[in-house]
Amino acid sequence: MSRKRVVITGMGAVTPFGVGVDLYWDSLLESKSGITPISLFDHSEYDTHFGGEIPGFKADAYLDRKLVKRLDRYSQLAMVAADEAAKMACYDVSSLDPARVSVIFGSGIGGMIELEQQMARLMTKGPSKVSAFTIPKLMVNAAAGNISIAHGAKGNSSAVSSACASATHAIGVALEIIRRGEADIIFTGGSEAALTPLATAAFASMKALSTRNDEPQRASRPFDKDRDGFVLAEGAGAIVLEELEHAKKRGATIFGELIGFAASSDAEHITQPSESGDGAAVAMRDALGDAEVSTVDVDYINAHGTSTPLGDLAETVAIKRVFGEVSKKLIVSSTKSAMGHSLGASGGLELIACVRAVQNGVVPPTINLDEPGEGCDLNYCPHKPQDRKIRVALSNSFGFGGHNACLIVRRFE
Repeated sequence: MSRKRVVITGMGAVTPFGVGVDLYWDSLLESKSGITPISLFDHSEYDTHFGGEIPGFKADAYLDRKLVKRLDRYSQLAMVAADEAAKMACYDVSSLDPARVSVIFGSGIGGMIELEQQMARLMTKGPSKVSAFTIPKLMVNAAAGNISIAHGAKGNSSAVSSACASATHAIGVALEIIRRGEADIIFTGGSEAALTPLATAAFASMKALSTRNDEPQRASRPFDKDRDGFVLAEGAGAIVLEELEHAKKRGATIFGELIGFAASSDAEHITQPSESGDGAAVAMRDALGDAEVSTVDVDYINAHGTSTPLGDLAETVAIKRVFGEVSKKLIVSSTKSAMGHSLGASGGLELIACVRAVQNGVVPPTINLDEPGEGCDLNYCPHKPQDRKIRVALSNSFGFGGHNACLIVRRFE
């Protein structure tokens, strides 16, 4: 049985630039940074004082006030992104079979804010004061469940959690479900709101975060010789995937075609990437095979590119292993340079950047890349966007646990 073709008919984004896909994309092309001093909590005793915080985000400006009280911030971000994606897709469940609409959504951590707040209540006020909403708010599948409820999706609804690869894994799973003919439409992507006291302290304790407190907007610098760690961010990226003929039948606008997905594991270390790039290379190579394209067909790679010394080099090694001589002609960039690392949400946001790049023929830049580090010798599109005819783009996501996932999107023709 031939597999179904899968297209993208809706996108939604909540980023450190604000709410909306257009704002996100325009900010990338303007080489802006969304990194600011943290205002969500007192950071004075922390090694890192900044992050990618959603500016002035008030969930009740977008969602029902009663609902907001029942959602952790990560679910709030997911719901707002999903609502934008639904609107873009002209989604109306009343004209669809709800059993053929699914939700597959990712998060690396889930309701971290709720967990920290209720633990504090338990310690200071006792067990009787812990909120009855605690579990429904902090569980990793809360975003998926609430999106399903809001949009009447009665098909397969589940959550994917694989650290920084969560959204990319979720989108890949959604792709496979539609290909098999098990759903017509799937809300997918990822959300994260882990810019919290505990998570920031924990990542700092691992020495994973940049400490460039005097220049926060220049702190995320993938592939640069002075990179010193990633910048923790929050955000959400939602995608509406749809079976091609179903999208055509209802007259939906098609923004791109998702043609490839693959995943692998390093099986080496719980936090550090494989220096050989083996696992990442396998995921990229298998994604190319799944998409039935060759290395010469790929025009742009949105790198995982977190601004860590080990990770950026390992990804570069992996790209060169897969693409060989073709890697010299490739253009690569890391949009995390502009908005930090939103963990389980990053893959959704980065696929949106790939779709926009394919649509508009322009590559978003890697800002803050002043001098490439040793071994980082690809074209990383430093500082400014570059015009480039892009037919096929690949998006990389690599997470703690050694989880690697790659997606390939193609211009719809």
